[in-house]
Amino acid sequence: MRKPILFLVVLGLAVLAAVLVAEPDLAALRGWLVQAESLRAAHPLALAAGFFALYVAVTAVSLPFAVWLTLLGGALFGFWAALLLVSFAASVGATLAFLAARYLARDWVHGRLGPRAARIEAGLARDGAFYLFSLRLIPVVPFFAVNLAFGLTPMRVATFYAVSQLGMVPGTAAYVFAGTQLAQIDSLSGILSPGVVAALVTLGLLPWIARGVLRLIAGARRRARWPRPARFDRNLVVIGAGAAGLVAAYVAAAARARVTLIAEGPMGGDCLNTGCVPSKALIASGKAAAAARGAHRLGVCAAPQVDFPAVMARLRGVIEAIAPNDSEARYCSLGVEVIRGHARLVDPWTVEVNGTRLTTRAVVLATGAAPVIPPIPGIEAAHPLTSETLWDHLAGLDTPPENLLVLGGGPIGCELAQALARLGAGVTLLESGPRLLPREEPEASDLVAASLRADGVRLLLDSRVDRFEGVQAVLEDGTRLGFGTLLVAVGRRARLQGLGLEELGIPADRVIETGAYLETLHPNIFAAGDLAGPAQLTNAAGHQGWIAAANALAAPFWRFRAAAAAIPAAVFTSPEVARVGLTVAEAAARGLAVEITRYPLADLDRAITEGATTGFVQILTAQGRDRIVGATVVGAQAGEIVAEFALAMRHGLGLGKILSTPHIYPSWSEAAKNASGRWKQARVNPRLLAWAERFHGWRRG
Repeated sequence: MRKPILFLVVLGLAVLAAVLVAEPDLAALRGWLVQAESLRAAHPLALAAGFFALYVAVTAVSLPFAVWLTLLGGALFGFWAALLLVSFAASVGATLAFLAARYLARDWVHGRLGPRAARIEAGLARDGAFYLFSLRLIPVVPFFAVNLAFGLTPMRVATFYAVSQLGMVPGTAAYVFAGTQLAQIDSLSGILSPGVVAALVTLGLLPWIARGVLRLIAGARRRARWPRPARFDRNLVVIGAGAAGLVAAYVAAAARARVTLIAEGPMGGDCLNTGCVPSKALIASGKAAAAARGAHRLGVCAAPQVDFPAVMARLRGVIEAIAPNDSEARYCSLGVEVIRGHARLVDPWTVEVNGTRLTTRAVVLATGAAPVIPPIPGIEAAHPLTSETLWDHLAGLDTPPENLLVLGGGPIGCELAQALARLGAGVTLLESGPRLLPREEPEASDLVAASLRADGVRLLLDSRVDRFEGVQAVLEDGTRLGFGTLLVAVGRRARLQGLGLEELGIPADRVIETGAYLETLHPNIFAAGDLAGPAQLTNAAGHQGWIAAANALAAPFWRFRAAAAAIPAAVFTSPEVARVGLTVAEAAARGLAVEITRYPLADLDRAITEGATTGFVQILTAQGRDRIVGATVVGAQAGEIVAEFALAMRHGLGLGKILSTPHIYPSWSEAAKNASGRWKQARVNPRLLAWAERFHGWRRG
């Protein structure tokens, strides 16, 4: 804490000096000028060097005397010599102040900002030079404040110096010229007349005006080959009927816009048909089997018998029960026009489907992602299954696979490996990294790995397949693994082919690059969900879907930012792993100072009553505050517990608010409250407790 305290002291002294020395004494300045004249005549180079060093020192320690020195420099050295001396001295001094602020306070400020720091840094990485250049052109903005503020940013030192050197020239020139006319100046207000201030403010706005004009020109050039229709058939065309596309279409219909939803695949997309819904149904059956095997720990004897065809029949029934929510009939009843077929963008306002061209004011791309088959020699001959094709394969079996090899230790691989092992499959999971679930906390990965091993999954970590030879995987170390069924779960890639993106100049590699409002290179074409990233989650896709639709319909009058909320995510293994916000490693990578609070579920009464004490709640908070930066929950009901932290982060509520909220007893939700209590207990002032003890002793008499 010493660094930020020292920074605040320096800042306070600078502000105090600015208040106490707000108006220079021009009469005294003229007196100094008379005294310096003889020194200049005798030692001109020494005086210039001393003036330069003094100017650097004053600006480096953020003292508000730069205006005085600039005027004096103009009077002593003349316009051009003074402009040269002052501009370089000011830039060097400003850079030293910039470095001092970075050293003393940057980590502390980042810790207090939490996740907002990343968003601010992203904006500064994109526009920081423009901000600085504009502020340098406007001398009414305090010089020292700009130096200190930008020291808290990740801007490169060379960039700060170069932009400062260039941006301060106009304002410096105005003061230097005034210094050459020192005898005629009565006050500083005479230097910066309203006309001069207006001119400098205009200069400050010029970079942004120019940038906006260049963007308009670039956009106009991109669209020059495609004439804009005089009128449009539709307000919005949504391409893709997964989570993002369905939400986007729903929002547009609710707003009474004319919207068309183009679905090439089944309604509901991957989540309903091959992803979230079938996998969670399979996990539920596996969990029931595991619970029956472990029921003796609760005083109940049970010997589960798995009827695998019945498991798969139930899985299909679950899909059929949920399907009406995403069906074509429902969306048509909401006012959405649904067209089945493959869509292709002809131009920014025209979509072609089944040979028909539709004109629209805006487009939302929501085609999702597909599983990746890695380019390992021989893999195609091994007939790999993915999370899309697994279900048809399982539906044709009377028993679970006897020898299943799963490639990939991410969420999909871990969930399916454990569920099938619990239902009786023989499963080997191979992960190229040193641990499962590499994006989660290491302790969470360890608990999941232990649970998978306990369920009979053979784990091979730090292992890579060199090639496939028939039904054998040959690892890089020469080990051969025989298998009967191969499931590949190493990642997903955005579905971008055949949409006409390349012809419109939109890069179509891994994901579509979007702006802060989910717009692409063409401002009326938006992207949402897995093809836009960064998180390939159903809830993230739905969140982006409504933002994309709202922006498509309301622009340019109103827009919503896409990165306004932390998106919670869960891995539905046993134990579950749920997280919102940052992990410890992510916070460290961003330079955020955080405090860690850990609460074991073994201390939670509800967990004890159910015999499910494995796991913990871990909360990251900004240093010295109760504001949540990230939360990880591992254990039973983790996906439900983390929702409270997601709500708190979304609305800026701290742990104190969670702690002061009554929770049901005994309940799993108490884990959030008890963890908040641990945070509070660790920060009770022992001196205050000692005084409280004395006070109560005094009251007893």
